[in-house]
Amino acid sequence: MKKVDKFVLKSFIGPLFLTFFIVLIILLLQFLWMYVDELVGKGLDFKILAELLYQFALSFVPTALPLAILLAALMTFGNMGEFSELTALKSSGISLQRIMRPLIILIGFLCIVSFLFSNYVLPYSNRQARTLLYDIRMKRPDINLQSGTFNNDIDGFSIKITSKDPITNRLDKLIIYDHRDKRGNISVITADSGYIKVTPDETAMIMILYNGISYTELEEKNVGPQERRYPTRKDAFKEQSYVMSLSGFDLERSEIDMFKSNSWMLNLAQLTHFIDSLNIRFNTQQNNQFKEFNGSKLYLQRNFLSGTENKNDTGMVSKEIVAFDANALFDSISVYEKRTVLLTAIENLKDASNYLTSRNESTKYEIRRLKRYEVDWNKKLTLPFACLVFFFIGAPLGSIIRKGGLGTPAVISIFFFVIWYVISLSGEKLVEENLVSTFAGMWAASYILLPVGIFLTYKASTDSVILNIDTYLAFFRKIKDYMYRVYMTGTGKKKEK
Repeated sequence: MKKVDKFVLKSFIGPLFLTFFIVLIILLLQFLWMYVDELVGKGLDFKILAELLYQFALSFVPTALPLAILLAALMTFGNMGEFSELTALKSSGISLQRIMRPLIILIGFLCIVSFLFSNYVLPYSNRQARTLLYDIRMKRPDINLQSGTFNNDIDGFSIKITSKDPITNRLDKLIIYDHRDKRGNISVITADSGYIKVTPDETAMIMILYNGISYTELEEKNVGPQERRYPTRKDAFKEQSYVMSLSGFDLERSEIDMFKSNSWMLNLAQLTHFIDSLNIRFNTQQNNQFKEFNGSKLYLQRNFLSGTENKNDTGMVSKEIVAFDANALFDSISVYEKRTVLLTAIENLKDASNYLTSRNESTKYEIRRLKRYEVDWNKKLTLPFACLVFFFIGAPLGSIIRKGGLGTPAVISIFFFVIWYVISLSGEKLVEENLVSTFAGMWAASYILLPVGIFLTYKASTDSVILNIDTYLAFFRKIKDYMYRVYMTGTGKKKEK
């Protein structure tokens, strides 16, 4: 390996690692912003949160890598251009394509690594992350008794406290409604103070109450509505303990295979198998639906052609076809029969319309499901290929703008990444709605931005200054001077006498 290759690789690898982790952290922050309401108040251990973030970080790797390559390429070639290193290399007879060659090999290797990661690691991390997120969603929030409000987190109980000592955790002026019998507010407990503690196995909560009264409405049997007296039992106590079940407050881990058939949790071979199976199933359903409709009373096939048989000179019998006249037949029947025929036809049309509408919705669902698997199949190829596309955009663009650091390259990277993301997302939606083919929709961003990268590489190789504002200002100055000359020649100015 030559010194030039080592220099270029050394200049690129550092920014690549830096930008990759920056992009990954940004994607994780976006995830936390989306699901913060489902994570807060659940009392999750740091180990659970760390596992959740780790699994989602793995699932964001294929998306973060193309943007990191774009930003790193801009920073690397921007720094080399800003410090005249690129100029020195070109003046030595080394072309831009020769400077980019070791990085092209590296990016090709990263494309292969990204594909293998998406095919083998990503399905497992997605399965782990989605299963853990589902378990966290199912976990009930921790009990948080607030002063002055009723808390209904514990099944069968509604608890209200007047105040809470933050140091000793003593609860004052408690009111507890026991709804375990599901008969309304028939059992009420009031106490001056109390404490709450959780059992060692965290399956129940013990509430110790002091100086309270328990009111219980007794059930009356075999008594009419007019004869009810609503008897109540009143019990006073100095100290009383209540045990309340905490089922649902602990995190219960589900089986990892809960979402194993979802498209984002399958590798390329499994997706191919599912796509083939869904295609066979869809074609079979379409044929069965056609046969069902064709053989039902909703579609009555009749031979409305009649004819007369004639013999020709050779003795063969030929049949002369006579068209069926529906109007003549309809006019020949009575008024009552006409009304019956029309009502029957209208009823058959309504039934056929309802049948076709329901089958149409079912067909749309099957197509959307099939397209979802095809979309994820193509994503395993488009995301690795995006690494190569973004490199051919970032490297020549960095050599043209000649600005290093994170400022200008970050702005340009976000601009191109947003364009790529919008095109990809739009193409994905069009594919799922079956408006365009899967290849055209999923690869739209690649075959739109790849020519841009080739064009920028060509311009950078010929030392064009397409992003130099002075070039465009000089162009507009030429237009201004031309317009001024035209004006001064008399096309827009009156001649002086």
